[in-house]
Amino acid sequence: MRAAAPNGVTRREVEALLRAMANEASVAERIDLLSKRFVGCPYQTNPLIGSANSAEVFTASLERFDCVTYIEVMLALAIAASFDDFATALRRIRYARGRVEWRRRNHYSTSWIRNNLREKILRPISLRAVPTVTSERVLNVVEGLPVRRTRMKWVPKRAFPRLAPHLKTGDLIFFVSTRRNLDVFHAGIIAGDDHALLMRHASRSQGGVVEQELRDFMKSNRMAGLVVARPR
Repeated sequence: MRAAAPNGVTRREVEALLRAMANEASVAERIDLLSKRFVGCPYQTNPLIGSANSAEVFTASLERFDCVTYIEVMLALAIAASFDDFATALRRIRYARGRVEWRRRNHYSTSWIRNNLREKILRPISLRAVPTVTSERVLNVVEGLPVRRTRMKWVPKRAFPRLAPHLKTGDLIFFVSTRRNLDVFHAGIIAGDDHALLMRHASRSQGGVVEQELRDFMKSNRMAGLVVARPR
């Protein structure tokens, strides 16, 4: 049985991408090559369809992204071997238990990470000797979603020099908000080179998917700290 396909992408274009990645052995390598292909694509605000008062529509794009859909699509492509795999993976990544409903969408990054760990799409990372902070936040910025309390563990910004050696190409990085009612304000994909630690991300301020030095992004943005997630 074919998986329900997301609106906005075709079987032909997804399978062409998968064929181009067929010789890449690891998920990290596939994420790296895929995410690089989409550098330059335009940013889109609120690319998903659905709200507390309107039906959720399972959708995807290979042409424009916000920071979360960029990560979701790259990850779904990286772990897929066929179009049906991609559709199934994207549902599991975006929605709790893969059920396409607005209230089950992983609106907050803490839910996104927790649910994808449970789905075994992500795996835990041991960050020995890296300082962490555990805090509780009450999240209430998504209109129509009940207020939820979450407990989160993160690396403070000042400890980044001790975190940096643990980061690997293909890792997902989330930036912890300084607001008490929000967990994460932005996210991207780690990509290394011989000279610097890079991040690829869909940037609202820069108008599209860009690649920049991670340290530069951190210098330019106010944040409490970072959370790292690693695809399985």
